[in-house]
Amino acid sequence: MSTKIKFQPTKKSRLSKVDFNNIPFGKETSDHMFVADYKNGKWRNARIVPFAKFSILPTNLTLHYGQAFFEGMKAMRMTDGTPTLFRTDMSLARLNRSAERMCMPQVPEQLFQDALHQLIDIDQEWIPTVPDSSLYIRPVMFATEDAYSVRPSKTYRFIIFTGPVGAYYSKAVSLLAEETYIRAAKGGTGEAKCAGNYAGSLYPTMLANKKGFDQILWLDATEHKYVQEVGTMNVMFVINGKVVTPMLDGNILRGITRDSIIQILRKKGIEVEERLISIDELIEASKKGILQEAFGVGTAAVVNLIADITYRDTKIVIPAFKPENISEIARQHVNKMRKGEIPDDFGWVEKVQIGELVS
Repeated sequence: MSTKIKFQPTKKSRLSKVDFNNIPFGKETSDHMFVADYKNGKWRNARIVPFAKFSILPTNLTLHYGQAFFEGMKAMRMTDGTPTLFRTDMSLARLNRSAERMCMPQVPEQLFQDALHQLIDIDQEWIPTVPDSSLYIRPVMFATEDAYSVRPSKTYRFIIFTGPVGAYYSKAVSLLAEETYIRAAKGGTGEAKCAGNYAGSLYPTMLANKKGFDQILWLDATEHKYVQEVGTMNVMFVINGKVVTPMLDGNILRGITRDSIIQILRKKGIEVEERLISIDELIEASKKGILQEAFGVGTAAVVNLIADITYRDTKIVIPAFKPENISEIARQHVNKMRKGEIPDDFGWVEKVQIGELVS
């Protein structure tokens, strides 16, 4: 049964003011957003309204104790112009895992699906068509109760807003393997896309930027030895023809692009190992000439090459890009599948239901 979602259209669209040939990541927002409020055990007042500010009191629990998390998704167009979504079931599952870890309410599947489809339908003209661009989708949940005692909020707000974006990175990235600071530890919130995880990463990333690096390669919290992920992406390596990626151990994000690429490569007969990878193994593989590729994978970046990794006084230089690289095979497959240029053998691409759900 479809969710009853109220719709208040914007009085004046900002679409004409956007240069779709020059859209930096994370700057532009579309005309509308979905909003729903949680109170007394139920999600209420689901609506799509013009993108606008919220008003909160200084006692808002999120400001004090950080009950907030988000998701990341994208809408694109197929070659025939049909707007599509990608693996929304996995996005919802990860969203609800984050909610559980942060002691926040689950979002029902029907509410999530109807909100996504209606919102993308309404703002589908915001989906860019230039290469490497898309309509980024940002679901967010945060506490709304006004109190400053240390406890979970009793009320929450769930929103979904969108915005056109270009490529997240314009080049292969340079990484610093971080030994002093950590992203996540066993039993922590590493798998949750909670705001605090990203807040804690900002300072060490800033220090890395000042040294000339684009991002951090996070190492484990105990031995500072095993690779976890890049600041904005899961990470994969090609060592002697085999794809190797850190296993899911509760400390890294369960990347949807990561999972998709693993399945795609395995179906193509390319061996993929999910296991512990030490920084020393990467150094040794580089010395032997068998570290052939390194790349990040994620919703925002899709697939992005890694140029080099610095660990202490050692710089691991990744071989130059080749069109036959495994990373390129993976990137092309994901993008072509989403555009309908090749068959979707996995059932991952979801066509947006146009004009059917808006109440």
